[in-house]
Amino acid sequence: MNKAFLISKTGNSKKLIVAAWTCCIAISSTAQNQSRDELLKTLMESNPKQFSHILNDQSGLQVQIIYSEINRDKKNKVQFRDHFYNVDDQRYFYPASTVKLPIAILALEKIRELAIPGLDRNSTMITGAAGERQTEVFNDPSSADGRPSIAHYIKKILLVSDNDAFNRLYEFLGQEYINNRLHAMGYTDIQILHRLDISLPEAENRWTNPLRFYDSTGKLLYEQPAVKSKMIYANRQTKMGKGFMRGGQLVNEPFDFSAKNRMTLNALHNILRSIIFPEAMNASQRFRLAPDDYLFLRKYMSMMPGESKRPAYDSTNAWDTYVKFLYYGAEKNKSEPGIRIFNKPGDAYGFMIDAAYIVNFNNKTDCFISAVIHCNSDGIYNDDRYEYKTIGLPFMKALGQLIMTYEQTRVRKKQPDLRSFLVNYSDVEIR
Repeated sequence: MNKAFLISKTGNSKKLIVAAWTCCIAISSTAQNQSRDELLKTLMESNPKQFSHILNDQSGLQVQIIYSEINRDKKNKVQFRDHFYNVDDQRYFYPASTVKLPIAILALEKIRELAIPGLDRNSTMITGAAGERQTEVFNDPSSADGRPSIAHYIKKILLVSDNDAFNRLYEFLGQEYINNRLHAMGYTDIQILHRLDISLPEAENRWTNPLRFYDSTGKLLYEQPAVKSKMIYANRQTKMGKGFMRGGQLVNEPFDFSAKNRMTLNALHNILRSIIFPEAMNASQRFRLAPDDYLFLRKYMSMMPGESKRPAYDSTNAWDTYVKFLYYGAEKNKSEPGIRIFNKPGDAYGFMIDAAYIVNFNNKTDCFISAVIHCNSDGIYNDDRYEYKTIGLPFMKALGQLIMTYEQTRVRKKQPDLRSFLVNYSDVEIR
């Protein structure tokens, strides 16, 4: 019998709860999966004040959780032990800004694949327009030299989940490239079909903007014309809720997500793992990146907005824990010393999602947590009446802290060497 010490916070006080459970050694793979699934449920049951509503409302809140223990051998080689709660790849949730993670990765990959002398993620990227509703970009005042670039767009995506930055990378990649590449890696359930924050007809989301890339002297390095996607969409019938707002009026019928972006929690979880520990993934699920690409992504996934000089962010709008749903929730305090979170969250249409690699350098623990919760109790979409603050963020905070506290009690054969994740957060560019 294993024992875990679970911390429950009420106000400023901390109450130590000792919970015990039995982890049976299962003979069959089915029994192993069942025993693994029970861990998250048992952990939440040990803290009913924070999780009883989650356990009692599976259909409404639609919570899914994946927790991966990270174990290492004598050579620090990584192995995962996965635990699941209510995970179902067939249950749709709107992935919101979490789709920005694979797009940021693929943008770096495509730059590498083009293999054009002088072209890299820091090259000037000028976005043109080939349609009435397409918009141009000639400069970016938030960058150090005023130039837009792949690197700067990725920084803004990972630091504060910038929507326009995502749209520019979507236009660089194109719908077919995005989906074909992810499907070839085995992520066949992913469908990234549209830009974010701007409502465009399906036909217009098929088109990319024309692009030009220049070096620092103004020399043209690469030109990409506007391209139309010929992708055949998977047939989906995904309608949810009982109504939605359109033009300020309530429409009393389910909201149609059939042509919206789609990504399962398993896919998101594995994409994150492939950036943190690519060597531990199957070869087919490794992105074609250089070592400095991985360092670049990890740096800005874990950097806090206040540590960034370019872009510079106002701490009242983008505080240190601004996009760290798991573990911090809605807290606006300084992050805890010794803890770094490498993550990509999102929230839209009442769905709140976060996928995080959390490291505690003080007690040498680390793990992966991915979770989604549906915060739309009235079943009406597009009304901006979602329970993110009252249900979503408190759940994310409690879950992250619950699991990281359990991690402190978990017996490891080998203490992890976490030095490679001690990132230099100066604004000096990684090249």
